[in-house]
Amino acid sequence: MGFRVVWKVLSASLLWCAVGAVSQTGVLAPTPPMGWNSWDSYGLTIDEAQFKANVDVLAAKLKPVGYQYAVVDEGWYLLNPQKAKGEEFRFRMDATGRYQPAVNRYASAEGAAGFRPVADYVHAKGLKFGIHIIRGIPKGAVAKNTPIAASGFHAVDAADTSDTCSWNPDNFGVKDNAAGQAWYDALLRQYSEWGVDYIKVDCIASHPYKGDEIRMIHRAIVKATGQTHRPMVLSLSPGPAPLEKSAEVAANAQLWRISNDVWDRWKRPESEDFPQGVWNQFAVLADWVPSVKAGNWPDADMLPLGTLGPVPGWGKPRTTRLTEDEQRTLMTLWAMARSPLIVGANLTELDAFTLGLLTNKDIVAIDQTGHGQRQVSREGDLVVWHTTLSNDQEALAFFNLGETALPVMQKPFGNYGATRLKSYQVRDVWEGRDLGHVEDAVTGKTIPPHGCVLFVLSR
Repeated sequence: MGFRVVWKVLSASLLWCAVGAVSQTGVLAPTPPMGWNSWDSYGLTIDEAQFKANVDVLAAKLKPVGYQYAVVDEGWYLLNPQKAKGEEFRFRMDATGRYQPAVNRYASAEGAAGFRPVADYVHAKGLKFGIHIIRGIPKGAVAKNTPIAASGFHAVDAADTSDTCSWNPDNFGVKDNAAGQAWYDALLRQYSEWGVDYIKVDCIASHPYKGDEIRMIHRAIVKATGQTHRPMVLSLSPGPAPLEKSAEVAANAQLWRISNDVWDRWKRPESEDFPQGVWNQFAVLADWVPSVKAGNWPDADMLPLGTLGPVPGWGKPRTTRLTEDEQRTLMTLWAMARSPLIVGANLTELDAFTLGLLTNKDIVAIDQTGHGQRQVSREGDLVVWHTTLSNDQEALAFFNLGETALPVMQKPFGNYGATRLKSYQVRDVWEGRDLGHVEDAVTGKTIPPHGCVLFVLSR
């Protein structure tokens, strides 16, 4: 059997062993979560029909290689997500102050159904369901002083009215007291009853960092899981999460954002702080990879690929502005660093190139099964990463961050972290071809500007 066939079989088998929410040892999110999130293409506006249409494509085209989460991002409780200038947002919430899916957008949520019918649809496809929330308690609940479900407390007992998210004023923060814990207990119990498998909590990992609410949410998830037996993966946003808090976030969440939002641009100018560019993620990921382990995944953010529309969370509807080389670089860096792979593209308009990026079995296997990942060198515009795979295989990535083409450095493999100094069978991942038996180093390879070369080395 040829090297190419062996690697395809191995990568597929490793992938299927890796996929799953809970490992046999009980670790939640034992591999980096893979899935799709609505924000990059729909912003606040996605409705039930649009969500299900994307779920259908996710199940048919991306699930076979390991993508499993389908996540409704911010604003699912807004009755008027595209409000007119001067108009106030209108919310749907229940008698206990908890937001409910807007029935003019999610018809199946009529009455007390909540997101359960949508979750059932996702689960029937063999996928997992997620939602986004902003931390805290709705200001509307506090104004009405609604009771907190299954407790003797009311909203005013839990609300910290001095604390509001700087970029989303809809909620107050939650006090670190018994009433605040009761609020989060009630919230997460409802989500678990709806069938939620993945909860993305925003305005909590940065802008500002809220360690007390992270701990309360973690406790609430543990309690809800004990009651409903449905594990829930916790994702914290936005970034950058403080590097000095890595142990604390790892103890309470499965993934957390490590930078500001990444969108479809190569480099963020020093004069700007938003959005983050692909170039800027190299240094950030190099700092965070020591924190990578089963159940803990520093998150480099979603993949802004393919069609971003009809109502993207930032900018106008468009096809990603990243070049094909830049897109390969993004996918390679995320995989080598073992970041979660959460797609932002409108899957109903998925093109062949984007599909090929997302379903490249080598890339997915590197992301899901690598270990010991690290940046091994940075010499000018040439950056090199190495990770170890199973069965005596390794991956070696060369990145060109500059504006002119660069040759792959012709140094022995061992100089870049490979465990042997010479003699490998080499596969060029993005060219999709075997280079055969190679002694010492690959020669004659050139890396285009903003591009990369990715090798899988086999003994």
